Amino acid sequence: MTADAAEPRRGALGALLVFFERRSLVMLALGFSAGLPNLLIFDTLSLWLREAGLSLKVISIFALATLAYSLKFLWAPLVDRTQVPLLTRWLGHRRSWMLATQLLVMLGLWAISGADPARNLALMAAFAAFVGFTASTQDIVIDAWRIEAAEVEKQGAMAAAYQWGYRIAMIVAGAAPLVLADQFNWHVSYAAMAALMAVGITGALAAPRERAHAIRPIHAEGTPARPALELPEWLARLALFALGALILGSGLAADASLLANVMSGLGMTGTAGAITAAWAMKPEGVYVQLLAVVVGLGVIVLAACPLPGVRTRPGVYLAAALGDPLRDFFVRYRGVAALILALICVYRLSDFVLNIMNPFYADLGFTKTEIAEVRKVFGVVMTVIGVGLGGWSVARLGLMRSLVIGAFAGPISNLVFAWLAMQGADLPALFVAIGVDNIASGFSGTCLIAYMSSLTSLGFTATQYALFSSLYALPGKLIASQSGRIVESSAATADSGGVFTPLKVLFGGLPPEAYATGAAKSAVTPAALGAGYVVFFLYSTAIGVAAIVLAFVVAARQRRLEQQPAAQAVPA
Repeated sequence: MTADAAEPRRGALGALLVFFERRSLVMLALGFSAGLPNLLIFDTLSLWLREAGLSLKVISIFALATLAYSLKFLWAPLVDRTQVPLLTRWLGHRRSWMLATQLLVMLGLWAISGADPARNLALMAAFAAFVGFTASTQDIVIDAWRIEAAEVEKQGAMAAAYQWGYRIAMIVAGAAPLVLADQFNWHVSYAAMAALMAVGITGALAAPRERAHAIRPIHAEGTPARPALELPEWLARLALFALGALILGSGLAADASLLANVMSGLGMTGTAGAITAAWAMKPEGVYVQLLAVVVGLGVIVLAACPLPGVRTRPGVYLAAALGDPLRDFFVRYRGVAALILALICVYRLSDFVLNIMNPFYADLGFTKTEIAEVRKVFGVVMTVIGVGLGGWSVARLGLMRSLVIGAFAGPISNLVFAWLAMQGADLPALFVAIGVDNIASGFSGTCLIAYMSSLTSLGFTATQYALFSSLYALPGKLIASQSGRIVESSAATADSGGVFTPLKVLFGGLPPEAYATGAAKSAVTPAALGAGYVVFFLYSTAIGVAAIVLAFVVAARQRRLEQQPAAQAVPA
């Protein structure tokens, strides 16, 4: 696929009608199917475990069940290359995988409904991990079908429909199980949630076939089969692969408990303790976690590399399965591939650093009820509108134009928060700020999904998109960890007569309760804390400028690449 939707494709009404096409309606059901299990094995399940008498420490370990979502790119090549017996001939490659994974998720939720965490916690943990793995695999397949079933200019509407369905599922999975558990019990509650997976199954059966799926060949010609030697090599490579995934996942999840438990199980208790301590360090722990991500990826690459000077079938298969999708991307986008990856990494960065917003609202003086009503009710509505506007824009204006517009969304919304910081606990101002931010983030998120979808190629769709979607949130992990420090250090500088001191005059007219509680906790004056927040929002805006510049550069480079004469075009 290429991002050849740079020019307007449809009129305003035609762009709107895309949302009512069969594929978009199917995508709504598939988005629901994707969103339902995520919350059920993470947030909702924690309440059941707490009622069963488990400690918060034990409950937090269950969050690792969702780790598969971050690591799904590791087994995405299997989804691209493997057929589902019997089902593939009937439904096609992607839909057969969808149906198989949805049935397995349903089975896993049903198994959880029959488990008792008070009596057999390990069994419930195994079921939760199973649901996490099968649900993340379902995500891989749904993304691949979405990309292959619709043209580039319709990807915005498809992404919007997916996000709408996903958000509806999050609301259902967050509220319905609690009501059912209150009226009946948790077993009935999770059995009902398992039944709701029928929505996704209906979507899979109603979905039109994607274009014919061609499995890319792995060329192992001339490599003799040596079963006696290959089995130990496969076992060694898979063990190394699992170790890399464990290290990588511990870094991505910012939780080393699983890695530490494995080390303890191997008798390396000292190493386990050192790992736990390193992850918990403040603020150095985040750098250790980032190092774990790099090391884990390195170990995975090592597991997939051919043996030096020796050509073996395990080396050929693993190198091709994991390496060919990357090689294909860099060949097709020669000269601009690195810039594209950089754009993906920084495009939503100005949003990802906003991980201190609830403390910010509280410091301003808003009540918990006000924050909940505006963020969780009004904010959700605004996000839905933003997602729809993003899908409409891609269909109406074209992909690259929409991508550039979306790059401005994050920085502009962060400037609105800088304005909010100077208003105090003014409820209309909070509505304005959250409305602008949620519309902007919904719009830019949809444009990014559509853009990443356009970068994939047939045969590697699942693997390449899984890589892109795992990549785009990674840089925000390191930068977001510093948000609180930036606010407090900027506030201290303002109080000590430093460069930010002049900003304190912006807060002279605020009521005395604004920032008072937060300032006492941070040992600064209220005006200085307000100045610290303004500096932070300006900093987050400056981060977004990089995405704007890269969006313009990449759009220009890709346009030239797509306009090359056929004889000079980069081979697909």
